[in-house]
Amino acid sequence: MLISLGTTDSYCQNQSRSVDYNAIINEAFNLFKNEKKGKNANYIPYLDKVNSEMYGIVIVTKDGQVYQIGETKYEFGIESVEKVFTLCMAMELFGDQVILDKIGANQTGLPFNSVPAIEQDGQKPSNPLVNAGAMATTSLLTSHFGHKDAWEKVDAYFAKFAGRKLSVIEELYKSEAATNMHNQAIAMLLKSYGYMYDDPFFACDFYTKQCSYGVNAHDLGVMAGTLANGGVNPVTKERLIQEKYVPKVLAIMGTTGLYETTGEWMYKVGLPSKSGVGGGIISIMPGKFAIAVFSPPLDKAGNSVRAQEAIKYISDKLNANVYVAQ
Repeated sequence: MLISLGTTDSYCQNQSRSVDYNAIINEAFNLFKNEKKGKNANYIPYLDKVNSEMYGIVIVTKDGQVYQIGETKYEFGIESVEKVFTLCMAMELFGDQVILDKIGANQTGLPFNSVPAIEQDGQKPSNPLVNAGAMATTSLLTSHFGHKDAWEKVDAYFAKFAGRKLSVIEELYKSEAATNMHNQAIAMLLKSYGYMYDDPFFACDFYTKQCSYGVNAHDLGVMAGTLANGGVNPVTKERLIQEKYVPKVLAIMGTTGLYETTGEWMYKVGLPSKSGVGGGIISIMPGKFAIAVFSPPLDKAGNSVRAQEAIKYISDKLNANVYVAQ
């Protein structure tokens, strides 16, 4: 089913009308719907059981128009895509320099849960979009709000990005919490080096719970659309992060959003993006639109195979590479 919803800004409306987004996402959907490469994240039992045939594409323009096709209502685990919005909240609260000083902004070139990456980057978490950096960023928030109020504050912020209250998938949370010993070890290592800002086990569990949010492709499209719209939710029109911080968030996405394959992704596609092992990927064309794609089978780095193919196709068709003069 294809849906187009809402318009407000006349300039953006006319610009959107000049592009047939419906046709483009329909082409992308049909081109890759029979793709069989990749496999679900089988190291998390809940994710291993998700139907690998599900596939959905959403584009949200900066003026709030929504175009979607395929499975865009099924709620899957947000997983590492949540790291972007945790970063947004931390940057909004503490500023960009604190993120640089206390977390970092460097690519690791190693898997998202790498321990050697911590050691090689001066015993620091490297950046907010790998597991070490995400837990350190989370610990900034939990320490700031206190253990009693932290979840309510973070939950409300995520709801504003999605335009609706999100719920944790309890089965996924339990599945991850029972198998996250590696992340607990990373949290303790960061604590020993002075880069964990709250109780490491609390921060690790809090992070695990955030990764267990249930979102659909439409939700991710709106959340990503907020960054495409300079920090203002394109549907609700509420500002969620100062515009001056958005390029900082996108820069980190552009250097580490698809983990150790980010360089090749930016070389081929040129869109700041973030993947999650639940099968979702978001991509941002600043000032124009965001793309969200859901498809569970992953490549070896943990990025959805179908989602990458669909986003590359859409980016090429729309000349959306941020490195190309517009």
